[in-house]
Amino acid sequence: MTALVILAVSLVAGVIGAMTGQGGGILLVPFLTLIMHVDVKTAVAASIVSVIATSSGSASAYVKDRISNVKIGMYLEMFTILGALVGAAITLKSGGRFIYLVFGLVLLASFVALWLKPEMGETGNMRQDRLSAFLELEGEYYDQVANRVVPYKGTRAGLGGVLMFGAGLIAGMLGIGAGALKVLIHDLVMELPPKVSTTTSNFIIGVTALAGASAYLAAGLIKPNIAVPVILGVTVGSRAGTRFLVRLSNSATRKFFMVVLSVLGVEMVLRGVGLL
Repeated sequence: MTALVILAVSLVAGVIGAMTGQGGGILLVPFLTLIMHVDVKTAVAASIVSVIATSSGSASAYVKDRISNVKIGMYLEMFTILGALVGAAITLKSGGRFIYLVFGLVLLASFVALWLKPEMGETGNMRQDRLSAFLELEGEYYDQVANRVVPYKGTRAGLGGVLMFGAGLIAGMLGIGAGALKVLIHDLVMELPPKVSTTTSNFIIGVTALAGASAYLAAGLIKPNIAVPVILGVTVGSRAGTRFLVRLSNSATRKFFMVVLSVLGVEMVLRGVGLL
């Protein structure tokens, strides 16, 4: 019975995560801990495994379509993998209340980011610093909507790498993909086109999660009776969410998710400070 409830909770998390582009992990841990009363470290471990499963299929499709920039992704993965390992180590050494507090703050920060996020254009940046040019962080992709090839060049490779370490640290600590943060780094710092930002982030997420999951696996926190229904639920939910997405307006989807983020974020913070 417990496995079926976890499956249902994971299904809902996957649907909402896919509809909002944030991934199921950002809602899965609060759902498991607040509804199912799963230990927060076990929930984080199960969530990070589900991130690997859900990102693999879509990432391979984007690479096949030549929208993801594999070279930029592999460069940034060096930083996110290291960050994920450090983040997982922090979680393993931390108390539950600290994890609740950090997770709640990340949820509320995501709420603020969505509130303030501007609409990004489709054109590609053509300016580069020396390091980015040396690493050849550039490319092009065919935009079906615009019916043209969009060339672009990534910039600020050094700053992007440092910030990606931070994104990987958050992903490893909390068992989430941290895709929204990675996309913001791609967009605002490295000035990649939005479609390249999103798809390359998806490419990076699975590898980052794999690094973090190895630490949780070594610590014995990945429980098959929780991880299996979580993976199945989030995977099925993510696919269903993409179908629901096309039937809803962007405004309705955005508002609904912001309400969910704010409620869960406040509750996690209150648990972290011992008020719940």
